[in-house]
Amino acid sequence: MAKFNPNDFSTSELLRCYAAILDELRARSVIRTQNNPVADYAEWLVSKKLGLELTPNSNAGYDALGADGSRYQIKRRRIELSRDRGQLGVIRNLDAVEFDYLIGVLFSMNFSTVEAYKIPHATIRDFARFRSYQNGHILHLRGSILEAPEVEDISFVLEGDHP
Repeated sequence: MAKFNPNDFSTSELLRCYAAILDELRARSVIRTQNNPVADYAEWLVSKKLGLELTPNSNAGYDALGADGSRYQIKRRRIELSRDRGQLGVIRNLDAVEFDYLIGVLFSMNFSTVEAYKIPHATIRDFARFRSYQNGHILHLRGSILEAPEVEDISFVLEGDHP
């Protein structure tokens, strides 16, 4: 296969390629919405690699269910390794305890898994900080939360070829 060189395409052609790629990823059930594909990709990858069942898109509070009924919220970030600090997306309604575990995934710019963690809800409550302007809690995958004994590094599970 020839190496793809985006410089060989006009802006309009690149956008048409992007649209075609999104259509193909949707046909393969990798993405489920019209939103930024990073979120959908993370949910799909985590569900495949951990054997979880994704919930419908409109489900609030969690994204997937384990065979034992555990509820998983999946948060991700595509990071630039030289400068990003690992902040995940906003966690809404944390006090409602709508999930049992948060799966936090950090992707490199080329979508390879850099880090991934399984974190119990109670631990999220100890480390996330509420931000009123975002109306939710913010969590960073760095520092002392990663040293908590109940936090499980699952990076190795998400590495390698993706299904």
